[in-house]
Amino acid sequence: MKSPADLLPSDPPPVPKVPMWARPRGVVLHDVDAAYSAGAALNSLDNLVRQDFSWAGVWRQRLALQSAAAAVRLSGRREDETTLRDTHYLRGVGDDPGPAGHLLMAWRRLASRTTGCDAEMVRRVAEQHFALHWDDALAEVVANAEDMVGSARPAPVLAAEIAAAVYRARPDAELLGFWLADMLLAQKFRWPVSVPLLMGQVASSVFKSGENRKRIRPGGEGWGRAVFLAYAAAAAEACDRGLELAQRAERLTGVAPKLRAKGSGDVIKLLLSDDAVPGSWSSPKLSARGARRLFDRLGELDAVRELSGRPTFRLYGL
Repeated sequence: MKSPADLLPSDPPPVPKVPMWARPRGVVLHDVDAAYSAGAALNSLDNLVRQDFSWAGVWRQRLALQSAAAAVRLSGRREDETTLRDTHYLRGVGDDPGPAGHLLMAWRRLASRTTGCDAEMVRRVAEQHFALHWDDALAEVVANAEDMVGSARPAPVLAAEIAAAVYRARPDAELLGFWLADMLLAQKFRWPVSVPLLMGQVASSVFKSGENRKRIRPGGEGWGRAVFLAYAAAAAEACDRGLELAQRAERLTGVAPKLRAKGSGDVIKLLLSDDAVPGSWSSPKLSARGARRLFDRLGELDAVRELSGRPTFRLYGL
């Protein structure tokens, strides 16, 4: 088993960054310009994904949390990222996470499983996490997804099409369409695990049109261009977040030699692989009391952050 100090290479490669000229700025009138930005930005993101950085797990889960919070807002609920995090990590075993919690679980699942639009898997996600009744219309859309991946069309084009197809078949399944868009994008790029991207941009200006700035619905006028710009913005933000987490991960593993607690290596691996770790976490190697002391020590060394802002029931993460 690797020691905590071995979790990062001694000379890690630089985190790819999306160039400024590929980041959406102002009004983009032409689809070709939007597609060019999306292609350049997603190329940088593709390079990041293929590096398989040690912090890729927490990176994906932070993006999943962002996407889930956007989905919650779009559904008319008020839970923010902090509330969603609390609901997920502090609920009891077997407790129902509620509608907002289920949306978080959907995007966490997207960010932690191998890519592939397996019909039965999508059906379980649709029914369990999106509270959707599965019918022939949704089944047909998912069945067509495999043929779409095999086409020669660019990944963001396919992502826009699958989201629009879901919305046409079932307007009540719009959130599932956004979820499937990222799944299809990852399949097209042949990423081992999907990266939550599109949903997190749904409230941005790229999805607004007209004088009243009405939100563009999947398949509506300007939808394709909006998806291109959304992926360009999302890829840029994801790469920026990756750079930030790389610096924090380097700090975390750099203090590893100063840790004396048994089981500290397991805690560091958890911090690198997930959004947060409860302060009450324990294992056969480390008691809950020992874990609290370890987190206090990591906090003193500026290697982790306390994410809840509470004196009790704390959550820690990069």
